Amino acid sequence: MPKRVGDEIAALPEPRGPLRRPCADLSRRVRLLAPLLDHLPASASSTPLADALGAARDLLRKTRDGSKIDQAMRGDAFLDEFAGVNRQIHLALDALPYNTFHMPQEVQEQVALVHSQFQRAATRTDPPDTQLSMDLAWALTDNPSDPALLTRISHKLQLHTMADMKNESIALHNMVISTAGEPDGCVDQMSSLLKKLKDCVVTDDPTNDALSTRSASIKHRSPIIPDEFRCPISLELMQDPVIVSSGQTYERSCIQKWLDSGHKTCPKTQQPLSHTSLTPNFVLKSLISQWCEANGIELPKNKQNSRDKKAAKSSDYDHAGLVSLMNRLRSGNQDEQRAAAGEIRLLAKRNVNNRICIAEAGAIPLLVNLLSSSDPRTQEHAVTALLNLSIHENNKASIVDSHAIPKIVEVLKTGSMETRENAAATLFSLSVVDENKVTIGAAGAIPPLINLLCDGSPRGKKDAATAIFNLCIYQGNKVRAVKAGIVIHLMNFLVDPTGGMIDEALSLLSILAGNPEGKIVIAQSEPIPPLVEVIKTGSPRNRENAAAILWLLCSADTEQILAAKAAGMEDALKELSETGTDRAKRKASSILELMRQANEA
Repeated sequence: MPKRVGDEIAALPEPRGPLRRPCADLSRRVRLLAPLLDHLPASASSTPLADALGAARDLLRKTRDGSKIDQAMRGDAFLDEFAGVNRQIHLALDALPYNTFHMPQEVQEQVALVHSQFQRAATRTDPPDTQLSMDLAWALTDNPSDPALLTRISHKLQLHTMADMKNESIALHNMVISTAGEPDGCVDQMSSLLKKLKDCVVTDDPTNDALSTRSASIKHRSPIIPDEFRCPISLELMQDPVIVSSGQTYERSCIQKWLDSGHKTCPKTQQPLSHTSLTPNFVLKSLISQWCEANGIELPKNKQNSRDKKAAKSSDYDHAGLVSLMNRLRSGNQDEQRAAAGEIRLLAKRNVNNRICIAEAGAIPLLVNLLSSSDPRTQEHAVTALLNLSIHENNKASIVDSHAIPKIVEVLKTGSMETRENAAATLFSLSVVDENKVTIGAAGAIPPLINLLCDGSPRGKKDAATAIFNLCIYQGNKVRAVKAGIVIHLMNFLVDPTGGMIDEALSLLSILAGNPEGKIVIAQSEPIPPLVEVIKTGSPRNRENAAAILWLLCSADTEQILAAKAAGMEDALKELSETGTDRAKRKASSILELMRQANEA
């Protein structure tokens, strides 16, 4: 239900008229809740949030279809309605434990930011449009109306063409019908004003209505910048938003000038600043970029001196910012360490230049030390930051040289579920380098990876399977995996394919079957019935892997050949030898040949 309502709001056209700003803000905030609605459990389908979103949809539709003149004349009442809906959504989010949902960190942060925006919007702060009120008051008198005044009203209400006037006339008519009379006794005044506006439009532009519609829509389209996207100092759209220690966000250049002038307080709250480090607000920057893209706005380039331009090309932090981050990682303050590790996590995810600069600043050994932190959140940030840094090839060696592998393995054993998932992904990233496969296996990574494969979240299971597969390219790790009991778990995945791990199980069994010890253990686990089922009904890739496993089992074991034949495998193999992938055809033909030889023996 909430997801459907959110989609309906997202599909509404761009708002017009005197209430376009509160409409645009409400619609934008609801659209930004889309990731939360995607992760909303079924039990939450009928909640205060669903009711609140329904109220938002109804208000937006009412404003879209309603009289623009009425909205201008009763603006205070409408703005109170918008504040009420924002309050309703804010309270619904208060009651929703979204921080317990299994969502990526970036989604959690985006939802928290939008939640705070709804909280601020719940208290009406928009001042009335004094100029429009004065213009309307004058236009509604019996005095001859100034064409310039009528043109100004027309622009404010976005009633530019005869088509707009016709829609406004229909809206006024529907309003009278729905209220069975005159709301506040002012319909005659509204109709009189509409006639004056019609005369103004005809006088100003007697050309073709379709042409005027096109030109007006181009000429008068002016997206309203949401308050949250404006710098509190300059009141301009922020290009590089940063957070100061008070928690307020400013445009970097503006707050830097404030600090350079010797100020030690937050400009907005006057709260003393505990430090002068500026933290990039990546969540807000991303939201601003999305809004600009949706509205066809190109952000101007930041005005920087040549040194700053060079720094901007290299990373999202200047040298002083990176030094500050490193100092916070070194500090004994757990909150500072957690916040700094979280910032590096996000920075390292963004681009390769950030990964290079962060590593060169000395972050890797400091992050490795934080893997032993007693704070679970700090641990999670640290291992995820190392994962993101490891994407850059040169950083892999630095991470291993900092003795990270044993600590990552320990985190894999004892961390939270998300920490364990990211630890497994980090080990996979490091294992791309062949010598690291040996080091990771020797550090005892295989057993905790198998535990994650069995009891992890869906994502955790797949991360573990990918890491184990890559590690098992090295023969020694195949032996470790077999001794740790992986085969029985993989066979369980085959027997019960509802777990969604059949692809990974077959891939791992195919690589383990190439090891003598692995082949023996697989043969002892009664593999023929599930393999026959896969060859009969599986996907092309799974049928190929099942045939490869069967061929390895049968190539030196007559008992397996006889068991396969007894299970009715022969017909399935014949069909596979004709319709399977090239590799599957070869394996199926080879197994059929082994069966033929066994019959002749």
